[in-house]
Amino acid sequence: MAGKRSHVFSGSVYEEMAGYARAVVVDDRIFVSGTVGVDFATGEMAEEAEAQAVTALDTIETALVQADSGLHDIVRVRVYLTDPDDVAAIAAVLKQRIGFARPANTTVCAPLVVLGARVEIEVEAIRGSGTPA
Repeated sequence: MAGKRSHVFSGSVYEEMAGYARAVVVDDRIFVSGTVGVDFATGEMAEEAEAQAVTALDTIETALVQADSGLHDIVRVRVYLTDPDDVAAIAAVLKQRIGFARPANTTVCAPLVVLGARVEIEVEAIRGSGTPA
């Protein structure tokens, strides 16, 4: 039987608009919603895919920390990007930030809902499963 569910919010306008949480925590499992590279404090988003990926991972890391976890506990990452030419730049950011955890990865090229977004990243983590870098 699953444990009690808790939620982590980032203050994103999208969370309120669509009625979802940045992350859902059940027992030691953490499911982080698809996250674009918007700085939710300022509402700004860089133009470059690489910078958007960095900002998205910053938001994801904050959510994981609020769930008593971190990037080291990521076991799955899904990346959605709009331009296949951005794969190498985004992959380099992923490798730098979470490559040490060696999560399972899926990358898909597709249009994104948020205007100007070039990348959206979602992760799943299991609290206590990884070793911090």
